[in-house]
Amino acid sequence: MLGNDKRRLKLDFMIACSMLAAGVVISGVSIAQIRAEGRVELAQATQPLQGTPSDDQNKPAEAKPGGDRPTTPAPEPARPDPQTQGAAKPALPPAPAEKIAPPIEKK
Repeated sequence: MLGNDKRRLKLDFMIACSMLAAGVVISGVSIAQIRAEGRVELAQATQPLQGTPSDDQNKPAEAKPGGDRPTTPAPEPARPDPQTQGAAKPALPPAPAEKIAPPIEKK
């Protein structure tokens, strides 16, 4: 019986050591992967911003001192299409009556 307990203890110890080693290996692989991904992200750079070439046609005329107004007409305000006026639907249906609280009384 004493030999069986020693053998069982040795087997449990070996299982525990192998599980610990597997955990260390998995942690090491995970850390290496995180570091490798971080380097890839750092290596990528965005292209420098380049301004669009300015077109003289789209540019409004400059205002001159002395009351002269620019000859380019001002842009018109946006107006919604009549077809899309009623097209907006609420995201959620109205709440049922039992879910609506009574109005708050003013004091």
